[in-house]
Amino acid sequence: MAIDLEHRQLIVRPRRLRRNANIRGLVRETRVTLDDLIMPVFITVGKNKKHEISSMPGIYQWSLDKVGHHIADLMNAGITRVILFGIPGEKDATGSDSYNENGIIQQAIRFLRKNFPDLYIITDVCMCEYTDHGHCGIIHENDVHNDTTLGYLEKQALSHAAAGVDMVAPSGMMDGAIETIRLALDEYDFENIPIMSYAVKYASSYYGPFREAAESAPQFGDRQAYQMDPANVREGLKEAELDIAEGADIIMVKPALAYLDVIARVKEMTSLPVACYNVSGEYSMIKAAAAKGWIDGTKVMLETLTSMKRAGADIILTYFALEAAKFLK
Repeated sequence: MAIDLEHRQLIVRPRRLRRNANIRGLVRETRVTLDDLIMPVFITVGKNKKHEISSMPGIYQWSLDKVGHHIADLMNAGITRVILFGIPGEKDATGSDSYNENGIIQQAIRFLRKNFPDLYIITDVCMCEYTDHGHCGIIHENDVHNDTTLGYLEKQALSHAAAGVDMVAPSGMMDGAIETIRLALDEYDFENIPIMSYAVKYASSYYGPFREAAESAPQFGDRQAYQMDPANVREGLKEAELDIAEGADIIMVKPALAYLDVIARVKEMTSLPVACYNVSGEYSMIKAAAAKGWIDGTKVMLETLTSMKRAGADIILTYFALEAAKFLK
């Protein structure tokens, strides 16, 4: 049979590579793996406590005598990295529990280091969970005094290091915090402890459920004077550049889902690992919509995590870590 070359038309068919799960998996560009994930864990004072956060179904405040069960579940699922947030028994103007060698987080580090030697322990370094005013630093004339706060962050980071932490993660958006902590860690022979900087942290409305979980809502005003304006991206790149120059080992963008463009821009400008925080509001929205039957919660969870990885995140801090582990390798 003769072929009519003159009138033959080529049809481009990208669908050939979408015909079934096998071929889709073969050509998939972006994969979220267990190694990408860090699970936030809330530690509270007291005993026999497993208190569910009302706005975050499936997420709990744990007392030390109970948290081991949760950590074991994480480890068995392949989640071997956690970031700890503490809820102290008492709060004061300087957040003294945050740098007390017997503070809630210092106790938690020692307990987990002893009982789970293969667990990689990261700690949030900030004041808001420990101060009675709920702000991320020391208050002077109704404002957070940046340079005074640096000394307290230094004490907090050193106390975590002495307790046996693997990594510290300063989150308060204080100017000069990374340099202060890096120099202190090096001076006291903790030079091998890396810093994951919350370098690009926005004054976001997505943090509401976290403030319930960490009991850290500001008692007056807000945090817009030190966290970033959600409208700005160039400012975020400046913050990342500053923290890299000050010695950060990992750069974080927080929140993640509404800031995928920022993640992509930060990824382009640095060779350091880039982390993002899939924050509480992002988690709770998916959980709430799934509970109503409006979405398939599992599929939306996995699609959301994939979007963060696709944008450029090498590391994802997420409350979905344990749940997502069932579907990842």
